[in-house]
Amino acid sequence: MALTLGALAYPSMLGVSTVASSPTRVIANTQWGPLTEGDRDFVVKVRAAGLWEYPLGQIGLQKGSSKGVLEASKHLVDGHAALDASCRKIAPMLNITLPNVASPQQEGFVAQLKGESGKSFDTDFANILRMTHGSIFNTIAKIRSTTKNSLVRALADQANDTVLDHMTVMEKTSLVDFDQTIFQQTTPPKLPDTDVTPPPPPPGQPQVVLTPPPNATSTPLNLNGLTDGTGGGNGGAAPAPSPTAP
Repeated sequence: MALTLGALAYPSMLGVSTVASSPTRVIANTQWGPLTEGDRDFVVKVRAAGLWEYPLGQIGLQKGSSKGVLEASKHLVDGHAALDASCRKIAPMLNITLPNVASPQQEGFVAQLKGESGKSFDTDFANILRMTHGSIFNTIAKIRSTTKNSLVRALADQANDTVLDHMTVMEKTSLVDFDQTIFQQTTPPKLPDTDVTPPPPPPGQPQVVLTPPPNATSTPLNLNGLTDGTGGGNGGAAPAPSPTAP
């Protein structure tokens, strides 16, 4: 297990490198508040997380051999479908381009678990996902506490609830090696940016949609009351952001 997690650990939010040169730099003034590089990266990273965790949840429903893993898989599919819908809703409002595939590192997680079965699958599934969700938890709190953009703030609220739920269901599998996963969260190796950055979609490529399960319990953001940076307004259509820097 130590070798598996050591090989797969990565340095930042759910396997996506922080590509912002200056996270606090305002790149657009919008009616929901200023948008910083860090805000934009956060929306992209939440989208990228769903692009590998949602299909991994589907795989878990097919290959999981314990009740805990099957239940955790349901939560992955349900939670990330709703988060993804929220990302796709607010991204065009903020002029943010979303990826259609996860980072190579994240895709590596999926490829590894596709090749496993039985107890090995269950154990690696629970530990990898507990580690990744643990690594994003503090970052969500930082975005939530510092962003001045009400749309990003609302997404951070939803992401916080979803990630806490997913951490909890992984722990309830009773398969998590806390010493190892926490070590990997706090002392991850540095990986090349090309390995941990989701590529932008080719021009004209249809946007990938993560379909909610028939019995979905999670819901996307309700944007009513988020038409300006203070949370006022009626949630109607909005003008495109006004760039303030190249």
